[in-house]
Amino acid sequence: MLPTPSREDHFSFGLWTVGWQARDPFGDATRPALDPVVAVHKLAELGAWGITFHDDDLVPFGSESGERDKQIQRFKEALEETGLVVPMVTTNLFTHPVFKDGGFTSNDRSVRRYAIRKVLRNLDLAAELGAKTYVFWGGREGSESDAAKDVRAALERYKEAIDVLAQYVIDQGYGIRFAIEPKPNEPRGDILLPTVGSALAFISMLEHADMVGVNPEVGHEQMANMNFVHSISQALWQHKLFHIDLNGQRGAKFDQDLIFGHGDLLSAFFLVDLLENGGPEGAPAYDGPRHFDYKPLRTDTEAGVWESARANMVTYLLLKERAKAFRADPEVQAALKEAKVFELAQSTLGAGESVSDLLADRSAFEDFDVERAAGLNYGFVRLSQLAVEHALGAR
Repeated sequence: MLPTPSREDHFSFGLWTVGWQARDPFGDATRPALDPVVAVHKLAELGAWGITFHDDDLVPFGSESGERDKQIQRFKEALEETGLVVPMVTTNLFTHPVFKDGGFTSNDRSVRRYAIRKVLRNLDLAAELGAKTYVFWGGREGSESDAAKDVRAALERYKEAIDVLAQYVIDQGYGIRFAIEPKPNEPRGDILLPTVGSALAFISMLEHADMVGVNPEVGHEQMANMNFVHSISQALWQHKLFHIDLNGQRGAKFDQDLIFGHGDLLSAFFLVDLLENGGPEGAPAYDGPRHFDYKPLRTDTEAGVWESARANMVTYLLLKERAKAFRADPEVQAALKEAKVFELAQSTLGAGESVSDLLADRSAFEDFDVERAAGLNYGFVRLSQLAVEHALGAR
């Protein structure tokens, strides 16, 4: 029997996902525009907990203030009727041609000022709707030619923008945290802050680094041929996983935005295991939204859109069940012990042990049996196979 999604699962969807009209660089839209109010009601019916949006998803770019107010009010009424929440908001700084060379890092100073103003207005709306996280995806912050962009200056301007916006949030008392979303390329040839590691390094340079984390996306990190579970682990280790985007991807190619689990299924299994069981004593390691950032296949009508939304949630819940069974399996526990996985959490130096103590310990070097250690069988193959069997429901 398949699991049924519920509000307690904290699943959220971007309005731009279910609302994607399936237009791509080689073909026109295959679906009509979706009313955001309809999206709220349909997602609520499916058991979702939250909905997120770019400013232009909710109110078309260039709308008059009266029309903007009207659309926002309709959206707020739908949220009240359904109980759906808005955990995250972001700003579109990539679709309109004005942002063809970026928003925060455009070579044109006036564009950069416009971009910051656009975000400031949307931050006010985010706070009004109760959002606690604000995501920055710099899809146009980059270049196609190394001659066209002074990257050091661009990073300084990027920093300036985040610093200004963070200070605004502090001054307004909004209590919103920022999350930077990395991506290596597409739509720009090379995008600034391409991976989780580069984003974490950038954050360390910010004036308010404590309120800025990352929003990694499965497909984006895998496009750079990175191990997504490793990247999430580092973000968790640095206490910087503020939000996460779940989808599917098959290899280092264009951004596929597949349904979660419809790409690298084994990686998705280990990701869910990490998120749900990777905390102290098997508790969840991440307590934020399980957010889906994908695109319903362009071959499907609106009926397929809602089927795809359900598929994301059900796949996550199935993998959650499988990961729980994996951790509870006595054979798995024995294999983890043989592989010395638990031993890695033990400090290499003892409590209060100094370097002098380590140098005096002959068993650590002079009398260390290198050949015995070289001959150890860690049993990683057995452990990996157990994971595969659980992921496939064979155990």
